[in-house]
Amino acid sequence: MTMQPAFYILASKKNGTLYIGSTNDLARRITEHRDGQPGSFVTRYGVTRLVHAEFYDLMTDAIQRERRIKKWKRAWKVELIEQENPD
Repeated sequence: MTMQPAFYILASKKNGTLYIGSTNDLARRITEHRDGQPGSFVTRYGVTRLVHAEFYDLMTDAIQRERRIKKWKRAWKVELIEQENPD
């Protein structure tokens, strides 16, 4: 499997806590989140479910998308997630 830059959103549960990030290797990063470091945000809030991902050719594009989405209202983020992942 080739590594590809990605923007992603994790959730603790439906309508739960959200985590937004970007990475050059989504599978590795999700594993890191699920293994969790004590005291980290994802461990503290149980944010381990991948609910949205977008892939890009360039890492700079994935980072730009992450920064843009982090500024959105929560309702807009939920709407983005539910467009392709209603459950």
